[in-house]
Amino acid sequence: MDVQICPSILTADFAALGEQVQRVSNADWLHLDIMDNHFVPNLTIGLPVVRSVLRRSPLPVDAHLMIEDPDRWAPAYAEAGCASVTFHAEAVKAPIRLARELRRLGSRAGLALNPATPVDSVADLLPELDMLVVMTVEPGFGGQPFLPTCLGKIRRARELIRARGQQLWLQVDGGISASTIEQCAEAGADVFVAGSAVYSAADAAAEVDRLRALAQACLPV
Repeated sequence: MDVQICPSILTADFAALGEQVQRVSNADWLHLDIMDNHFVPNLTIGLPVVRSVLRRSPLPVDAHLMIEDPDRWAPAYAEAGCASVTFHAEAVKAPIRLARELRRLGSRAGLALNPATPVDSVADLLPELDMLVVMTVEPGFGGQPFLPTCLGKIRRARELIRARGQQLWLQVDGGISASTIEQCAEAGADVFVAGSAVYSAADAAAEVDRLRALAQACLPV
């Protein structure tokens, strides 16, 4: 497995998004958190801002949709040019149909699980996905502390992926920093969303490199 670092712009300076994107040009992905103030109690950005970011980003964009009715809205993010689109198990009505539609449109399909949603509940969906996302905070706000209770869930997710022999990425999202990324890598995650840890650093690019090195050293052989 190779480590991938995905800085989230949720805690970046939204008045200077173009500059903020350039600060992490050495990362693997740029992570955009789309929130609708219904599925989660926060409102962030939508398609117009996403399209603007896509025009400026040197990185492929990973769109995380924390919204109601992703069956209706998610395909538009793939059509806009997002290279990966993640929807939530708790919100989707027809996950297989949606995953196939995202892939048809040229995007990777990701499925996210809130902390209380068991991994085994979506085990049969894994062959339809490109990425499984384990939320390690309750979704909705950046800067929350990591929930250590999710480590067992990450391990279980990796077990299920290995059992199927899949090349499925396992992303963790929430509270990822230099003090938590090693635990997540040891548990089996290989894609890491980091927001506050990166954008609060004086040198965001250096922090991306630091997180990548910490995680790579801890990945299971």
